[in-house]
Amino acid sequence: MAENLVNFGILGCAKIAIKLARAINLAPNSILYAIASRSLEKAKQFAIQNGLPETIKIYGSYEELLDDPSIEVVYLPLPTSLHVQWTVLAAQKKKHVLLEKPVALDVGDLDKILEACVSNGVQFLDGSMWLHHPRTMRMKELLFDSNLVGHVDFIHSTSTAKMPPEFFENNIRVKQDMDALGVLGDLGWYCVGAVLWAKNYEIPNVVSALPAGVTRNSAGIVLSCTACLNYDQDHKTVAVIHCSFFSYTSMDLSITGTKGSLHLKDFVIPYQEGSAFFDLASPATFMDDQTGWNAETEKGCGG
Repeated sequence: MAENLVNFGILGCAKIAIKLARAINLAPNSILYAIASRSLEKAKQFAIQNGLPETIKIYGSYEELLDDPSIEVVYLPLPTSLHVQWTVLAAQKKKHVLLEKPVALDVGDLDKILEACVSNGVQFLDGSMWLHHPRTMRMKELLFDSNLVGHVDFIHSTSTAKMPPEFFENNIRVKQDMDALGVLGDLGWYCVGAVLWAKNYEIPNVVSALPAGVTRNSAGIVLSCTACLNYDQDHKTVAVIHCSFFSYTSMDLSITGTKGSLHLKDFVIPYQEGSAFFDLASPATFMDDQTGWNAETEKGCGG
């Protein structure tokens, strides 16, 4: 345990906050210092139901937590429509910010958030956990080794989850005034992020949704989407992504290059907390009689 712990505060009692509260307290250099809700009773219930220590501070408003000088970092699992308001205020209060994805509804809102953090000298990080997993670090080493995968030609990524009927009536992710990006912001965020990661954050030349692959609700919120991202720079790459609230759970990522390929089916959340694997095939050619591969698939692990 580090001598100087970083004090975290959480604004909001969303379900994802349970996972972050646990992670904060498991880290050797941080501690969950306070939580806040718009209702003091809701914040108290959140603390009790999730076994948080009695020493934790509980606030009945977001402003009270941000005014606490002992809090150094705030995590915001709020609806996307509230991100600009509360992130800017947190930055003005000199709090570092961990913001749940999607971070903003559009580029203009993101610019306001980043400007507030930069001008107030605080750090900003979005809540895409998989990018910081040891497995991802190892995959990046292999992916950018030109002798293993080579130039990336094709990327395929899915993030899907079959939601119950009540989800489509009540969840904030299908509400225009709360999370207007729908499945694109919730699950598509991972797919697009995986493509950008695999291309070392090059921006594609053309992005197009397949007309037959887009489903919206009556409010115009996207519930399912298949799209293509095309790169025509030094080396042509095609990426296909699919995100949906209608399909069974999937978190697939496949990257194919000129010399090898990398595959995994749990890239967002590993099947097991303590270990995570991926398949790397390099070189990837058939045996002469085409009854198998001429090289064993290597199993990579990070954890």
